[in-house]
Amino acid sequence: MNDLAGAAHAVEDTTLPRRYAAIRDWTEKLVQSLSPEDQCVQSMPDASPAKWHRAHTTWFFEQFVLGPHAAGYEIFDRDFAYLFNSYYEAVGPRHPRPNRGLLTRPTAQRVTEYRRHVDAAMLRLLVRLPRDAAFLVELGLQHEQQHQELVLTDTLHAFAQNPLAPPVLPDWREPAGAAGPTRFVECGDGMVRIGHQDTNFCFDNETPAHAVYLQPYAIASRLARNGDWLDFIADGGYRTASLWMSDGWVCAQSNGWTAPLHWREHDGAWWQMTLRGLAPLDRDAPVRHISWYEADAFARWSGARLPTEAEWEAASGRDELREQASHVWQWTCSAYSPYPGYRPAAGAVGEYNGKFMINQMVLRGGSLATPARHTRRSYRNFFHPDKRWQFTGVRLAHDL
Repeated sequence: MNDLAGAAHAVEDTTLPRRYAAIRDWTEKLVQSLSPEDQCVQSMPDASPAKWHRAHTTWFFEQFVLGPHAAGYEIFDRDFAYLFNSYYEAVGPRHPRPNRGLLTRPTAQRVTEYRRHVDAAMLRLLVRLPRDAAFLVELGLQHEQQHQELVLTDTLHAFAQNPLAPPVLPDWREPAGAAGPTRFVECGDGMVRIGHQDTNFCFDNETPAHAVYLQPYAIASRLARNGDWLDFIADGGYRTASLWMSDGWVCAQSNGWTAPLHWREHDGAWWQMTLRGLAPLDRDAPVRHISWYEADAFARWSGARLPTEAEWEAASGRDELREQASHVWQWTCSAYSPYPGYRPAAGAVGEYNGKFMINQMVLRGGSLATPARHTRRSYRNFFHPDKRWQFTGVRLAHDL
């Protein structure tokens, strides 16, 4: 609705402008140590340049909020609709994803000006926000938070290709891991209800809430450690075909995997590329940057398995379970598929999740790069089983 004068169709929210400004500002803080050259690099087709992330999240607000709902809004640059659309077929063609790193123009400064232009219009709109735009604004903010994590993981992947191993965030501090041994927490059988169950925001793939019957199982009190993974390596985990799914074995062999992504061995010592640069590997820190294929093979080597996403959600929140978020996204053995009764939203925003429900695996929890208060128990992250540039790790489970 473009008629902002209709009080019956508007909602006053004095906190939303501040929240909008804070989230948008955080994106800029994440890239403040990056040069224009840093912001343009694309190290692989799965990743995107930081400059593209900054522009794409801005395009989302311009495309889905300002264009339809802000009377008299002037498009900043009509070429940007093609350059910074990601995968929304319903709104037109787009620049090929693998070629985003070729966009030396527009410059990083031009993207900054784009963000300022859109932010000024958004802050005016948020003072008297049409009710039918409220969800789209919230979706845009949650979307930006997802891209804040991608800014870090994509830039980390790019910097890991640089022999100088530069830091993404020079002042970054690693989160402390849970102390003590890992033990298995027993969980009984019965019906549980999973999925989003309150009126706060969620993505459509978290709905509808539904009942699932669980057999008795046990789930690890904390995440698998780097030291555990070193034992897996030493015991020939990457050389033992019987531990791996067929596709995973082919993937590991063809890509020459011998350790998690971003691990480096030098003079008999292991190092890891972190957001702060290259650092000695901490044996007791949770292992990260592993694919689902590796996680599944490690679980089999451990005499365990990966939990289902229903098991993970049912056990989450228990005091005995540590490191549920703020370290790594945790692979489950659940394929990313729709919940019973799921229906994607109408229009272009319906492309946000539903059309990706094929050939991917679900992850739960949250990572050290996930913005604060972005995740919840019902949150469903998803990636293809061979991907490992995200902060992904393992929590083991087994049957009782």
